[in-house]
Amino acid sequence: MITRSPALLQRHDEAEPLAPPPAWQAQLAGAIRDPAELCRRLGLDAAWRPGAEAGHALFEVRVPEAFLSRMRPGDPHDPLLRQVLPLGEETAPAPGFVADPLEEAAHTPARGLIHKYAGRVLLIASPACAVNCRYCFRRHFPYGENAPSRAQWETSLDHLRHDPTIIEAILSGGDPLAASDRQLAWLVERLDAIPHLRRLRIHTRLPVVIPDRVDAALLDWLGKTRMQKVIVLHINHAQEIDDAVIDACARLKTAGATLLNQSVLLRGVNDSVDALAELSERLFEAGVLPYYLHVLDPVAGAAHFDVPDDQARELVAGLREVLPGFLVPRLVREIPGEGSKTPL
Repeated sequence: MITRSPALLQRHDEAEPLAPPPAWQAQLAGAIRDPAELCRRLGLDAAWRPGAEAGHALFEVRVPEAFLSRMRPGDPHDPLLRQVLPLGEETAPAPGFVADPLEEAAHTPARGLIHKYAGRVLLIASPACAVNCRYCFRRHFPYGENAPSRAQWETSLDHLRHDPTIIEAILSGGDPLAASDRQLAWLVERLDAIPHLRRLRIHTRLPVVIPDRVDAALLDWLGKTRMQKVIVLHINHAQEIDDAVIDACARLKTAGATLLNQSVLLRGVNDSVDALAELSERLFEAGVLPYYLHVLDPVAGAAHFDVPDDQARELVAGLREVLPGFLVPRLVREIPGEGSKTPL
């Protein structure tokens, strides 16, 4: 089974004195990790349990309570539940769907560092996620071999220090905000000291699935950096955005962050003009601009989410008819070896 245990995050913090965890860490630790419990809590028919168990055996369930609370009980087709509920279809091989669809292993010059595009590098700041999305393109990523530590980060920082063409550092994972604020503050302070770095980008789902993650400690280190700050959220459906998420986004903006969103086009979740238009409108209400709409990366276990390219183009054309241009995300695919995302 593929697991992303928060315990991996604490290896470099073992010497710290014990203290009550922040509210968000308690919520992360208390996330639902049993498919039977997920089905029971949402009142799903027992017929869904065998498929959930089979999918869970390949890629474990993880659903925080704050995210669960936005799902409709008794509805197996709820758009939020569909993103996290394992299905039996995940066990069926599908042609073209592979473990490493973006061939990231070929672009890892150091452990925990991915350098695919000119001018920017990606640091694996945490192996854990607050929620395990069934379509995740890194669901098979070897996080155990890339678990962060200060020694590993120093190697990555040396790579950045010696390449003045790199102007942007991207924190990713897992979810980078699953790391402790102490560790993130340490890392960002050292990135800040590299003079040719101009931007800090953070790709995260945590402010969405556990809005309490945006607390005073996070805002402190985020607000101190001299680098321009861009936070790219991952929201696929308007139902994910409740008042707590809107408040979290407002707090991030007070720290000087530009907020963008990237979505994945998913069959049964957001594959309609109405769903995508409502998402864009709701994002803008939260102070977030739509950025990318990704077609599905062909990762093994996620073929049932796939939407054909022609249908994807028709959906975006439909969005242009009902939304102003600044609310229409760019439809893209990531192709291994290409120098940027490829527009469709």
